[in-house]
Amino acid sequence: MFEIRSRRGRILLQLVATILIIPFLFPLVVMVKGAFAGEGPKNFTAVLQVPGFGRFFLNSLIIAGVVIALVYAVTMMAAFGFAKLHLRFREVYFWLLLACLTLPEVVLLAPLFATATRLGLYDTYWAVVLPLAALQVPFAVLLTRNFINGLPDELFEAARVDGANSYRGFIHLVLPLTRPIAAAVIIFTLVAAWNNYLFPLVFLQSPDMQTITLVPQFFVGQFSNDQTKILASAVITAIPEVIAYLSLQRLFERGLSAGAIK
Repeated sequence: MFEIRSRRGRILLQLVATILIIPFLFPLVVMVKGAFAGEGPKNFTAVLQVPGFGRFFLNSLIIAGVVIALVYAVTMMAAFGFAKLHLRFREVYFWLLLACLTLPEVVLLAPLFATATRLGLYDTYWAVVLPLAALQVPFAVLLTRNFINGLPDELFEAARVDGANSYRGFIHLVLPLTRPIAAAVIIFTLVAAWNNYLFPLVFLQSPDMQTITLVPQFFVGQFSNDQTKILASAVITAIPEVIAYLSLQRLFERGLSAGAIK
């Protein structure tokens, strides 16, 4: 990291950062402004009164929570193995895992549908949870492996001298020291799982199983494409993500900077 000491340099850096933020901030401002257009706060009331809205929210919460738990567990173990354990063909397996980053979910839709139907997972949480978790693991492992690589080898050597095996080293060293990158993994996974539209649309047929991302579609069908209520539902959908980011912001920034590709 670098530090700009002069006042002129800090002002210039702040100006550049503000200019760079504007293209990303403008759509959010338009979305919030459009959500209050027309009937104003009544747009949000209409969204909250959608039949089954609470159930949609709960379904999204369950799916996101299970996906985060799976991605966290698999990512930490895999990243620890790729970074600190001496495994045969370790780099080959790592690059094969990264090759999965090139596979978009649309391409996998047909085989995933056939697999879910054959295994009896169609119209269940697992039909959405397992593909979402599998798609998030490669990028999460990439970030986490770089972070764990930065941990001193002397820590693990000292643990071995004290009689700790790889399992105890993982539990007592890796998990406590990787909290910053874990926050980044949780945020990225939450955004991907919470905002996913395609998988719930295809794999969840029952109205009781659908997620909050399908709520805007209700206003397209029932209110002849009521844009104000669609935008209001988008604002409500984004609130949990904003709260999660603000809660983990400091750890997220530390983990992302430490786990970034150099």
